[in-house]
Amino acid sequence: MLFSPPLQQGTLIKRYKRFLADIELCDGSQITIHCPNTGSMRNCLFPGEKVWFSTSDNPKRKYPNTWELAQTDTGHLIGINTGRANALAAEAIADGVITELQGYSQLRREVKYGNENSRIDLLLEDARLGRCYIEVKSCTLLEQQQGYFPDAVSTRGQKHLRELIEMVHLGHRAILLFVVQHSGIDRVSAAQHIDPDYAQLLFQAHQAGVEILAYCTEMSTEGLHLAKSCPVSL
Repeated sequence: MLFSPPLQQGTLIKRYKRFLADIELCDGSQITIHCPNTGSMRNCLFPGEKVWFSTSDNPKRKYPNTWELAQTDTGHLIGINTGRANALAAEAIADGVITELQGYSQLRREVKYGNENSRIDLLLEDARLGRCYIEVKSCTLLEQQQGYFPDAVSTRGQKHLRELIEMVHLGHRAILLFVVQHSGIDRVSAAQHIDPDYAQLLFQAHQAGVEILAYCTEMSTEGLHLAKSCPVSL
């Protein structure tokens, strides 16, 4: 996934009102950009460090610039735009990077399913292999050399795990895929210290047959792509 047009650079001042961030440009001027991340962004906010943003040509947007990447105080890159995770996963499946998800003839996105009014991120289908439901989660929280999900209590994430368990009970394949968007993370674990209910439900999902995968994103200011799998501990 290449950034087109190329990203522009600034320096983070602050994030506020959840979906906004103020940055300083190279000429000293300041602008407000859209922050496409609904999470707490715990350990992702580094005022004074570099950020990169994309620009939309949609004239209806109040804030045409979107925060894409952040740099930590130790030089790591973080993918701020969680909306990129689904596209990265779909691209990696098509390119054969996610070896566990090969052989399906069709991929659909945002398909309604389950009993709790959900939409699955990716649905793979094949006459021989059947259906494979894939829920994609962006992992950006790094603490003590360990990646964690979620970065805040996530009742929505718990709902998705219940839906995946239901799909397994119905005889389908179900996957929880962590897309790691932090260059310092090489392993992922449930954030027991943040959301113990999610951690417990993740273990139950694994026991029920939900497959749990994690893939690291290779990141640069030119583009993003999933590169390799990384271990998940429950």
